Amino acid sequence: MAIVKKHTTFGEHLRQLRETAGMTLREVAANIEIDPSLLAKIERNQRQPTKQIIKNVSEFFKVNEKQLLDEFLSDQIAYKILDEEADLNVLKVAEEKVSYLKTLRNG
Repeated sequence: MAIVKKHTTFGEHLRQLRETAGMTLREVAANIEIDPSLLAKIERNQRQPTKQIIKNVSEFFKVNEKQLLDEFLSDQIAYKILDEEADLNVLKVAEEKVSYLKTLRNG
């Protein structure tokens, strides 16, 4: 398995996996059942993968699916904070809301 920098995007991680395996975009795209142009856009962080694509990547490269999902979700949160020009305090508030919403679900 490839060594991944701590703070990479999902797309960067996917590119590292592909390059470490010595595979082309076309080869990986065929194996995870997507168009090569879509794979290229995901690697460049221009498109977001679906949960099915994440699952296929996990199975093909034999990497932890939860780790890939965490990476994907953290990308979405980071981009949203950047787009809204919010400060990092929003993460603390979100964490508190998650705890609260969990109590409602389990209540």
